Amino acid sequence: MRPTMRDVARHAGVSLKTVSRVVNGEVGVRPDTAEKVNDAISALGFRRNDIARALRGGKRTRSLGLVIKDVANPFYSQIARGVEEVARLHDLFVISGCSDEDPARERHLIRSLCERRVDGLLVVPSAADHRYLIPELNMGTAAVFMDRPPEEAIRADVVLIDNVGGARSAVEHLIAHGHRRIACLADLPGIFTARERRRGYDEALQAHGIPVDESLVRLGPHDVAGAEAATAELLALGDPPTAVFAGNNRLTIGALRAIQAAGTRTALVGFDDFELADMLATPVTVVAHYPAEMGRRAAELLCRRMNGEDLPPQRVLLPTRLIVRGSGESPPI
Repeated sequence: MRPTMRDVARHAGVSLKTVSRVVNGEVGVRPDTAEKVNDAISALGFRRNDIARALRGGKRTRSLGLVIKDVANPFYSQIARGVEEVARLHDLFVISGCSDEDPARERHLIRSLCERRVDGLLVVPSAADHRYLIPELNMGTAAVFMDRPPEEAIRADVVLIDNVGGARSAVEHLIAHGHRRIACLADLPGIFTARERRRGYDEALQAHGIPVDESLVRLGPHDVAGAEAATAELLALGDPPTAVFAGNNRLTIGALRAIQAAGTRTALVGFDDFELADMLATPVTVVAHYPAEMGRRAAELLCRRMNGEDLPPQRVLLPTRLIVRGSGESPPI
């Protein structure tokens, strides 16, 4: 059992009230008595339960809840890093969990965090319906969404990437290098970022008078293996694509594997940078952005809300930039 203040009082031979005064730094305790209490605290390994104290007093717990998709994906781990940086500056504690793109898991995590009375929530949403959050928001729990917006029923701040503009720049780059048969790999169609990046792909083709060929579009690959299989299928077509636009870092890696296995010179541009992308035999051209900045901006917004700022919900759109490295510049053969 963890030692309690009663255990400390018994060990030091003083009253519970005296221990409480020492623990809370109150005046009115003789130095020798305070020394005995502190010696007892050290001997027993006592730690004050700040969250319990905050709950009893109706105070803030100085904690944030962070719900992301998958901490193993560098994109989400960088978001978490940015959140931690801001939390540290504000002396806040972050409790995080992964939804694994499962709406039921997300809902369970958020409810558990609210039961622990976190002061605010930072969420990369998987669910399409967040109305269950309305009672918590009405009771004063601040919330900021990242990467994907909540449904219209939820009025909350959101920090997004310019998905449409970034995808459009990637496809226009391939068009500028002579490509007309450009394939598109996109994540599950129910995911906001996948839909927006597909929209950018369509807009770029249409702006240059190139019809959208649905036979070159693969919606649904959700991991490296799925993207590898989808790309292999595309490269096996009678009239294969000469270039591929991959909608996220995991899909880019899968596409790379399939292109290497097929031994083709298929051009490739991916959305999201990833580690060692610039160190491959043919470095990968990517649409880059800064997930840590997304985490920082979202956490800063949340802190402002927690401190009482009352403004209309903010929609922050973070820019992207195309990093040219070699894989997207091969001309069609």
